[in-house]
Amino acid sequence: MKKSLLAIQILMLLFSCSSEFKPATFETVEINENFDADITVIYERAKGNDDLSQAINKNIEQAMIYEVGRDSTYTDVMSILNSFNQEYVDFKKDFPDASEPKWELQIETEKTYQSEDIITIAISIYQFEGGAHGNDQIRLLNLNAKNGAILRHEDFIGNIEGFETLAKTYFLENLENQKENLTMEDYFFGKPFHLPENIGYGDEGIILLYNVYEVASYAQGYTEFAIPYDKAESFLKMN
Repeated sequence: MKKSLLAIQILMLLFSCSSEFKPATFETVEINENFDADITVIYERAKGNDDLSQAINKNIEQAMIYEVGRDSTYTDVMSILNSFNQEYVDFKKDFPDASEPKWELQIETEKTYQSEDIITIAISIYQFEGGAHGNDQIRLLNLNAKNGAILRHEDFIGNIEGFETLAKTYFLENLENQKENLTMEDYFFGKPFHLPENIGYGDEGIILLYNVYEVASYAQGYTEFAIPYDKAESFLKMN
């Protein structure tokens, strides 16, 4: 009887160890191909072929494709890179005497935060297709750390209105620290303060990031500030 009980205890221990949640681990991937355009890609992929890694990698790649702004039917990064490159090749054929600099596409990601509940990936995209200047933007992609699903703001922030009031306070503080003689009206074109499209987690707190043209003029570039966790924690559903 004692041997049977011991065997059951061992089996229960082995089962609990095997079923314990294992957080995703990441590796850096760099794409080096001989493109006609100037294309560089460095991004993070979850290691392994388990369901969690596959879900995370699918959502990271789809976010990269979406931000580049090509056909949303593409399902992998190489397809979108080849499409961008082919457009540049076709442009050179159609306008052989054009003096435009070489087109550029730069994609880079950074994992800014990871816990048992949430992973935040910053996706930076820069594109130049001729003209006065290129277009750059950053997306903060928030993923459920247990299943890889994309999280909306409402999934990790409770009481959005209260959080917006808190964010406004830190926006004004950030504005004052910049000392550029700009008012909130200058940034929001006379409209009331509103939360950015990009909110995510970072080492120092909740990151709020307005892309170029989302607020203020192009010359102002990105507008970014953070709310410390000890100030924001009452509004957070995930840590």
